[in-house]
Amino acid sequence: MAESVQLVTQKREGHGTRDARRLRKQGFVPAVMYGHKEATVSLALPKEELTKAIRHGARVVDLNSDGTVQKALIKDLQWDHLGMEILHIDFERVGADERVTVPVPIELRGIAPGVTGGGVLDQPLHTLQVECPVVSVPASIRVNINELQMGGTIKVKDLHLPEGVTAVTDPEAIVVHVTAPIAEAEAAPALAPEQAEPEVIGRQKAAEEEAE
Repeated sequence: MAESVQLVTQKREGHGTRDARRLRKQGFVPAVMYGHKEATVSLALPKEELTKAIRHGARVVDLNSDGTVQKALIKDLQWDHLGMEILHIDFERVGADERVTVPVPIELRGIAPGVTGGGVLDQPLHTLQVECPVVSVPASIRVNINELQMGGTIKVKDLHLPEGVTAVTDPEAIVVHVTAPIAEAEAAPALAPEQAEPEVIGRQKAAEEEAE
């Protein structure tokens, strides 16, 4: 479970692209917080602290605004085209006793014997949709592949999830499997002698015409 961190925020009065750019130059990230039938609030958060929390897998944070702390779930992140800087973030107000449905990254652990034996590891599913208490959102779902042989498959229904966490994704969906390598295409066969002969005859005829 990723620990909840507290982030100090300030209310954002301005709106629009120009105001957002100004905030980013000052080291802040523009944000909004909504939910619980309360008004949507525009906020600004210190970029360095927010980025650090995100990089460490924070999914639920405590937003401190003028001494009032509200628990919020990170609902959406907008990154720059390089995926390096956060441009905007959406928060949803939540209660400590709520259950939420969120996407959680899947983390493979170990080395599959099927791969060392010449197979190819394929991971069709990189994110798992789960339902769990908001205070127990896992930072990731770890999948042990140390026993995955050639032709072996791990599906969603095979995963060992933390207590209180339930998968919402299709239980038959393949998370990871080891497949046989695709055989290299055979080289194109050389032209048969009878196919090459017309070209030789053509060259010979051209030489005779030049000699006349």
